[in-house]
Amino acid sequence: MTGSTDVKEKVKEYYGKILSTKRDLKTNACCSAESLPIHQREALSLIDDEIMEKFYGCGAPIPPALAGCTVLDLGCGSGRDVYLASKLVGPDGFVIGVDMTDEQLSVARKHIAPQMSRFGYPRANVDFRKGYIEDLAACGIADNSVDVVISNCVINLSPAKERVFAEIFRVLKPGGELYFSDVFADRRLPEALKNDPVLYGECLGGALYIEDFRRLLRSLGCMDYRTVSKRAISIDNPEVAAKAGQVKFHSCTIRAFKLDCLEDLCEDFGQVAIYRGTIPELPQAFPLDDHHTFYVGKPMLVCGNSAAMVAQTRFGDHFTLWGDRSVHFGAFPCGPSHSGSPDDPCAGGSCC
Repeated sequence: MTGSTDVKEKVKEYYGKILSTKRDLKTNACCSAESLPIHQREALSLIDDEIMEKFYGCGAPIPPALAGCTVLDLGCGSGRDVYLASKLVGPDGFVIGVDMTDEQLSVARKHIAPQMSRFGYPRANVDFRKGYIEDLAACGIADNSVDVVISNCVINLSPAKERVFAEIFRVLKPGGELYFSDVFADRRLPEALKNDPVLYGECLGGALYIEDFRRLLRSLGCMDYRTVSKRAISIDNPEVAAKAGQVKFHSCTIRAFKLDCLEDLCEDFGQVAIYRGTIPELPQAFPLDDHHTFYVGKPMLVCGNSAAMVAQTRFGDHFTLWGDRSVHFGAFPCGPSHSGSPDDPCAGGSCC
């Protein structure tokens, strides 16, 4: 694979012609093993079997509080997450799916009418567009027009990841959220792994080294991201395992916000956040990430970044925030920004 065009063509072939269903995958990198919350499971029960069977994903990148939102799914494939989000945003929201593979888009599009009927919607609240996630402008997606961008094990397949993330932050509204699942590695991959068509198609060859991901986001002005969940990827195929060698891969679900007030370290301004319990699917607690859970009515001391994430986004109506940034008390008492463990490549962000 000598160039981005060649990479895209090989990915199209792998997902359009080589794979017929998820059973054809050689690893569990592109298969979700997460337990979905009950409201998402109920929504999935309304989605057609063909859509589900041709879905390839490594997580559950559907955040809460989506009612009325405009959502963009990058690499939507057969449309599972588009239709799941369609049910969650409701008839007043809208979901756009972008994919470059004709075979997958054909499956997604032919189910629009029956899925809207199952959801009880008078008109379609989804649109599937053929295009590349590196060039969302060509898909007609304007600046500052999207509330939430989701992606399920797709960004690793792009040969131009910096362009992908630049496009994401271009189309997000101020305060908007990127919430995605993808494969990350504990080191930079050697060229032999990057250029292997099977490893690339299985979402391993294009995996980002987690520290390079952190640097990439910061170069785009996103100073802090949060890991929501992570799991180790098992490679049960001996041939693929031999090629991967000592590299450890994890599937991570990550969230980042388009906020210009975030800092590269956790800073203490004496702020306290209280979750009101008003998000219907989260009546008892709100998990911001894998180490920040806000319990209903319980005041929680937070750094400036966490305060912004819950107060200056669509979650703001669901939180009470005490304090501002007028007085600085030094660094917030968090742990180091990286665990340093080779077995935990998804540890990161500012607040740990």
